[in-house]
Amino acid sequence: MNNPGPVHFYKDVSFWVLLFSNGVTIVCALVEPWSLRTLMTVYWVQSVILGGFNVARILSLQKFSTEGFTMNHQSVPPTAKTRRQVATFFSLHYGFFHFIYGTFLVTQSGHVEIPYVALGSLVFLVNHFFSFRYNRGQDRKKIPNIGRVMFFPYVRILPMHLVIIVFGVISPGTLPLVVFLILKTLADLAMHVVEHR
Repeated sequence: MNNPGPVHFYKDVSFWVLLFSNGVTIVCALVEPWSLRTLMTVYWVQSVILGGFNVARILSLQKFSTEGFTMNHQSVPPTAKTRRQVATFFSLHYGFFHFIYGTFLVTQSGHVEIPYVALGSLVFLVNHFFSFRYNRGQDRKKIPNIGRVMFFPYVRILPMHLVIIVFGVISPGTLPLVVFLILKTLADLAMHVVEHR
């Protein structure tokens, strides 16, 4: 029997932990009807965690491509300086986006169930840790494009947050949020597979 090796182990674990973390969120939303504010807070924290691990991934890149990637409308070489500049730019841009989003959450009405936010944050932290370990292992075996690495978190979070806001405004209540959570889970798993392919 072939040994799948540690990289495949991380890949499998991160997939199942992602499924589990979304499942916990769905169960909590069913058992204890959540407000839209609580749901948005959970996924805001998930996005921050995702961004933090992405910065770590960028900084851990040893060899990478900059093909098609520009800064200030100029091509950049695949150097340590470029790696640091990309990590800094992503931190500031992604961080500012989440600062504005977090400010919006603070000003919203509705109770935030802190224990559920903490539980959701913990399981997403575990998931993204395993995902980071897998991605770092893959990055050392190939030459990833640093531009794609930088932009991929936006691909995952923007549709998620837009749908949360629109879905919650148009159809308030528990059932619509649970339906959304199921759709979000399927989309999250699909994007996870695409990222790890």
